Amino acid sequence: MDKNTIIGLLLITAIIIGFSIYNRPSQEQLATQQRIRDSLELMEKQRVASLPQDNEDENAFADSMQQSSAADFFGSTSTDFTAADSSRLTNTAFSDTLSLGTHPQRSAETVVLENEKVRILLNTLGGSIRSVQLKEYLRYNGDSLYLFQDEEARFNMDLFNRNSVRLSTEHEVFTPIRSADGNSVTMRLQTTPEQYIDFVYTLPADEYMMDFEVRVAGMRNTLHPESLTNFRMYWEQDVRQQEKGRAFENRYARIHYKYDRQDVKKMSESKNDRKELSDPVKWFAFKDQYFSSIVIGKKPFNNTILTSEVLDDPDHIKSYAAEVWVPCEMSAESDLITAGFNYYFGPVHYNTLKAYDKGVSDSSQKLNLEEIVYLGYRWLSWVNKWFVIPIFNFFLSLNWGMGLIILILTLIVKLVISPLTYKSYISSAKMRVLRPQIQELEKKYPGKEQEMMMKRQKATMELYNKVGVNPMSGCLPMLIQMPVLLAFLFFFPSAIELRQQGFLWADDLSTYDSLISWSGNIPFVTKYLGNHISIFCLLMTVVNIFYTKYNMSLTDTGQQTLPGMKYMPIFMSVIMFFFLNSYPAGLNYYYFLSTLYTILITLIMKQTIDENKILAELEANKNKPKKKSGFMARLEEAQKLQEKQARERAKENAKRNYR
Repeated sequence: MDKNTIIGLLLITAIIIGFSIYNRPSQEQLATQQRIRDSLELMEKQRVASLPQDNEDENAFADSMQQSSAADFFGSTSTDFTAADSSRLTNTAFSDTLSLGTHPQRSAETVVLENEKVRILLNTLGGSIRSVQLKEYLRYNGDSLYLFQDEEARFNMDLFNRNSVRLSTEHEVFTPIRSADGNSVTMRLQTTPEQYIDFVYTLPADEYMMDFEVRVAGMRNTLHPESLTNFRMYWEQDVRQQEKGRAFENRYARIHYKYDRQDVKKMSESKNDRKELSDPVKWFAFKDQYFSSIVIGKKPFNNTILTSEVLDDPDHIKSYAAEVWVPCEMSAESDLITAGFNYYFGPVHYNTLKAYDKGVSDSSQKLNLEEIVYLGYRWLSWVNKWFVIPIFNFFLSLNWGMGLIILILTLIVKLVISPLTYKSYISSAKMRVLRPQIQELEKKYPGKEQEMMMKRQKATMELYNKVGVNPMSGCLPMLIQMPVLLAFLFFFPSAIELRQQGFLWADDLSTYDSLISWSGNIPFVTKYLGNHISIFCLLMTVVNIFYTKYNMSLTDTGQQTLPGMKYMPIFMSVIMFFFLNSYPAGLNYYYFLSTLYTILITLIMKQTIDENKILAELEANKNKPKKKSGFMARLEEAQKLQEKQARERAKENAKRNYR
């Protein structure tokens, strides 16, 4: 071992020893910790020696134990704290945790807070929310719909005294105080008449949004400076499976969050994910497919950590957790520290969520809660927001059946895009009437040699140019209407209005219909199709294959195509069956109707449009002066370049053969 190695080891040892000494608790802190341990041991001995005989004695014992522990907590503080203490607090590295009640469950009880929409149970243990029931909705099997119950959710708020001893509220027993109007419940954790912690829950009538406020009184000189400006809050929730299609529900269950004055972001829905957000966060949402728990800060949260975990559990699909620092304020007139936020427990319904920004003119101050309703990519969602949803809501207001609403909505969409459909049909008709002339060119330049193919292609383009036909003109109308057609792919899985609405054999249009189903795993089939066959999806596929074959006959120009390409559209229709089989029955019903309408419109146009007249117009165009379109000019330029490259390759091949 050389000299430098020895010196290095000595320096490392010195640093470790010095760091340990620097972070060692002071004598006062050691005495405080020992006093707490002694107190808890004494209380445990008292509990064992004199177990209560009835509930009244039990509650009295827990109450006296709580008062004693509170005295220890608030009496063990010191007015001295250092930068090291502050660093320990910020990094949440605490070994000292104080509970005001060793066995608080003995006196725990629940308190009901409800209105027309939600029923919330509050637990005196931790002063937290025990369960949330949405009264207007049912689970897929007909049971009452709870966002969570009992141990499926956890709430905790941490306070720290000046010795960095932690008080976790989830271990404490609070005293409930009801308001006179019944709309509010205060959960109070009191040590003395002047020192207490209040959790105030206020639920307005006919609302999903509940106000939550924390009030800490008489502790300004007791709490650590960090706890005078921020409270650490922890919220965890296991998300129940609420819908029949678990795999599909999993696809739409994720955590959303919004940075203060910025856009809404989302976490992964397909794998475990964790985000440590240093920028202020306005709100975060624990969302499944159609329901969500949202926590909205009155002031933006600091140092937010969000965690999402995919569960392999028959009753739950995801586990969400959030750890945030909640900003608080100190009153100048009284010794009162306050903080708060809002809970939203309700449906993921676009108009309901959007209404919370009503009257807010400053876009940077808007909550944008409706962004958790997934309506497609940004370039596509505008179709749903400004076209589909308003029309859909109008027909809903008429109290019509959902099957009829989707039928009329499909008809309206088809009428709106009918000019594009007409233009696309005319383009295919022009190509169709030119089929005999294209076939003549095929005979004139037969074979699959590259030279012949180039001549045939050049002659075909010259013919199109003479008659004034753009072979790509039929594609443009299809591309223009694609956003409208794709928008429904995102609208129906997010439309809670379809939930548990039946039509014909489908008892719930928001999930798949399955008159045919089976159990067990079938290789390949179960992976891509699931354990069912959707009747609406099957009907849609059959009609789509029929239309595809019919349309292929209409658009056949007589040109030779690559082997296998002829059957590609049919193959894609079959692939769509596997893709859409687990999608909502309402979506497959819409695509089924849409294809039927398209077939009907095509048949009507075929009967009413005179193709002989179209051919006569094209023949007349041959005698008119031609002005090449930009597309045709580029196409001819590309053909010339291909011919040049083909000639050069032919010369190179000839040279090689000669050698």
